[in-house]
Amino acid sequence: MNKYTKSIVASGHPLVSEAAASVLKEGGNAFDAVVAAGFVSSAVEPALNSLGGGGLLLGHSAAKGQNLFFDFFVDTPGLGLKQAVPEPHFFPVTVQFSGSAQDFNVGLGSVAVPGTLKGLLHIHKRLGFMDLGEVLAPAIQFAKSHLLNKQQAYFLKLLAPIMTLLPEGQLIYEPGGSYRKEGDLLHNNDLSIFLNELAEEGGESFYRGEIAKKISAEMEDQAGLLTREDLAAYQVQERPPMSATFRDYQFFTAPEPSMGGALIALSLSLQSLAGIPEYDFGSREYLLHTNALMQEVEKLRKSGFSTAADLNAFLGNPEPGSKATANIRRFSRGTTHISIADTKGNCAAMTCSNGEGAGYFAPGTGIMLNNMMGEDDLHPEGFHSSPPGQRVGSMMSPSLLMKNDTVELVIGSGGSKRIRTAISQVLCQVIDFKRPLQDAVDAPRLHWDGEMLQIEPGFPAESVAPLKNLVDVNEWKAKGVYFGGVHAVIPGKEGAADERRGGKVLEVIS
Repeated sequence: MNKYTKSIVASGHPLVSEAAASVLKEGGNAFDAVVAAGFVSSAVEPALNSLGGGGLLLGHSAAKGQNLFFDFFVDTPGLGLKQAVPEPHFFPVTVQFSGSAQDFNVGLGSVAVPGTLKGLLHIHKRLGFMDLGEVLAPAIQFAKSHLLNKQQAYFLKLLAPIMTLLPEGQLIYEPGGSYRKEGDLLHNNDLSIFLNELAEEGGESFYRGEIAKKISAEMEDQAGLLTREDLAAYQVQERPPMSATFRDYQFFTAPEPSMGGALIALSLSLQSLAGIPEYDFGSREYLLHTNALMQEVEKLRKSGFSTAADLNAFLGNPEPGSKATANIRRFSRGTTHISIADTKGNCAAMTCSNGEGAGYFAPGTGIMLNNMMGEDDLHPEGFHSSPPGQRVGSMMSPSLLMKNDTVELVIGSGGSKRIRTAISQVLCQVIDFKRPLQDAVDAPRLHWDGEMLQIEPGFPAESVAPLKNLVDVNEWKAKGVYFGGVHAVIPGKEGAADERRGGKVLEVIS
C-alpha cells in the first residue's frame, strides 16, 4: 500500500532529476532512482561528480523500517607498492574564480582509491528493484550525447586546466581545439560504452580485471600511488548513521570518518540549547546569532571536535555546553547532492564528489579519477602522510530529519566546508521559522571561514550593519556556488532545488 500519492526528486541538474523520475515512473523505488541519478550525474555533471570519485548515502527503507548508511568514499592508496614513490606525480593547477584564484593539487599522485562506481552498484544490489540495465539506460544515453547547460558550462570553464590536462580530457572537452561551452553537445563515447558493458559484468573489470590492471600499470609508470591491490581491496562500508536531537525531531546524518555530520549535529544541538528563537529570519538578531554560532562551531572544530563521541561528551558536560550557548547568545568544490522520496516511504539522500578531478582518466572508460589526496582540508596531517587502505574523512553530510519514526525531510548539499552551514541554516529556517522549503533554500546564506564572515546579498542593510562592528564582513554581489547547493525533499509534499547549482525538482504522481 502506498504511503504517499507522489514521489519527489531534487537534484542539481534537470537531466539527473529526469532520469530519477523516469525510473520511478517505471516502477522503481527510491534506491533504483538514486542509483540511476548517480550514474547520470557522472555524465552530465562531470566537473562535480565521477564514477572515479567517492560518496555517501543515507537512506530510509520503509520495508525494513530502518535508516541505512553507505560509505563509498575514497581510501588512501598505496597497498602493495613495490617501492616507495619519493616524488608522486602531484602538482598545483591554478583555477581562476570570480575575483580570486585558487590552487588545486592534481596529477596521478593525487588519486585516492575510487568508490562511487562500487557504491552505486552495491546500493542497487542491496535495495534496488529494477534490472540494472534499465537503471543504467539514461546514463548510457546522456554519456553518448547531451546539451551542456549554462551551470555545467560554467563549472567546466573554471576547471578547464584540469579537464584538459591530458589527451583523454582534451578529446572530450576540447575536441578540435574548441573548448565546450553552453549549448554545445558533450560526447563521452568511452563512458557510454563502459556503462553498456557494466550491465553485463557488474564492475568487475574496473576493480579486479583488465581496467584495474591498466590503471595500475600507468600509475606505476607515471609516479602514481594507486595500485591493483588498492582497487581489489576496496569495500563499501555500511554503518549505523549518527543521530542527534533537534527540537522535537531526530536528525540522522553521516557518521565518522565523515566530519561534516558531527559538525552539523553540534550546530543543531547548540541551537536547541539556545532555545526557540524569538526574532525573525533575516533580522539583526538572526545574523548576530548565526555568526556567533558558526564561530563557536569552528572554534570547537579546530580544537579537535569531529565525531559522535565528541558530541556526546560535549553535551554531557553542562559547563562547556552552557559556555558555548552563552557565547552564541552574547553575540546575538566539486560536489553534488540528490534527494529522493518515493510513494512507499523510501527515502535516499546521496552526496558524491570527484574533488576537482585529477586530470587522469581510467584507460578506455571516459572516467576521470578523483584528486582527493590533494585536498588539503581532507589531510590535516599533511599530504600523503596517512598509511594506505584508510577511509578518508569528508565534509559531505547526506541527512534525514525524522519525527515519530517518519521521515520529515531529506536533505544534503555540495559545497566542501560550506556544506555544514548551508544544511543547518536551511533546517533552522524550516523548523524554527516555519518557512516554506524552497524559500529556505533560496534564502541568502552566511559562512564564517575562520577569518571573515562571507555573506550573500538579500539581508536588510540594517541587519548586516551590526556585524561589521564585530567581524570582517565580505558582502557578495550575487549568490554563488561557494555557499553550497542544497537539494531537499519533504516526502509526499514538496521538494526544493538550489538555483545556485542549477537544481531541478520533479514530482511523479502515482
